[in-house]
Amino acid sequence: MPVLHTLRRDARGLLLVLLAAAALHAAPAPAAAADEPGWTAEPAAGTAAARPGGARPYFYLEGAPAAVLEDRLALTNTTDQERTVTLRGADAYNTADGALAARPAASGAPGAPGGAGSWFSFGAGATVKIPPRTRAVVPFTVTVPPASPPGDHPAAVIAAEAGREVGVRVHLRVSGPTLAALTVEDVAVRGRGAAAVVAYTLVNRGNVALAPELDVRADGVLGEVPGRGPRTLPVELLPGQRVELTEPWPGAPVLDRVRVRVTVTAPGGARADAAASAWFVPWRAAGRTGLGLLALGGTASAALFLVRRRGPWRRPADGGAPGGPSGKPGATTPAPEHELTGASR
Repeated sequence: MPVLHTLRRDARGLLLVLLAAAALHAAPAPAAAADEPGWTAEPAAGTAAARPGGARPYFYLEGAPAAVLEDRLALTNTTDQERTVTLRGADAYNTADGALAARPAASGAPGAPGGAGSWFSFGAGATVKIPPRTRAVVPFTVTVPPASPPGDHPAAVIAAEAGREVGVRVHLRVSGPTLAALTVEDVAVRGRGAAAVVAYTLVNRGNVALAPELDVRADGVLGEVPGRGPRTLPVELLPGQRVELTEPWPGAPVLDRVRVRVTVTAPGGARADAAASAWFVPWRAAGRTGLGLLALGGTASAALFLVRRRGPWRRPADGGAPGGPSGKPGATTPAPEHELTGASR
């Protein structure tokens, strides 16, 4: 008994050790400290487009051709070591899905050389050294070329250090007549059921940035089809830009032929629409039904063929050789029309 008691005690101790090891192994590792960027870039405090406290979310500059516009960028070093930040101007554009982006330096993309990004000049130089725990304010100018067309010229100020870049949006407008215009192109319906979407392309044909509003309506052969009510798109469409978008369509029918019309409007009088037709057919169900009908039809045809073939093949009435009562070859006794085997005579 003492030996058995000792074995049980040792087994319990070993079990506790194993459970503790398993818990230690399963416990999540402490989260690593977030990689602090160490510095920030934003518009210096001002009155234009100011937030509470004087902060601005972006720059807004407007002037006539040949004008020289001025503003200031604030760089804040939050670390205990000096930071060296490089500044440049860049053109802003829409990515294919409508997001805003800034063109890389020397990208060679259309509009990069000579675009609004090349109008920037930084008075203290393009490279700024920021002492530890210090906020530096850097003035810059935007020189509008004399022949610049009126309208919006989207741009950004890019601050970079050691591969990290921060872009600050610049709403830059050249004074003069403005035109809000757009087109809707390439409307198509993709997917079925809950995964159905309406795909379309928007093109800004004017010279100002647009905040478009979308309305999707549909007409079906079998009755009314719910579309998508008007809503503002989470996209800022820049002048001359083309974006490809999709709109979820949970109200798509299961079986119908519909005509979908996409209408887009924007402040300033911009309006455009386009349409496309689409079939909605539950192909799997249709395929199963079609195969079943085909099999049923084939079976019925075979049965009818056998019945109709067995009817006319009656033996001669005299039980003799093939031929009729006269014994002449080929002279058979005519069978009654539609006679079926087993019918009473």
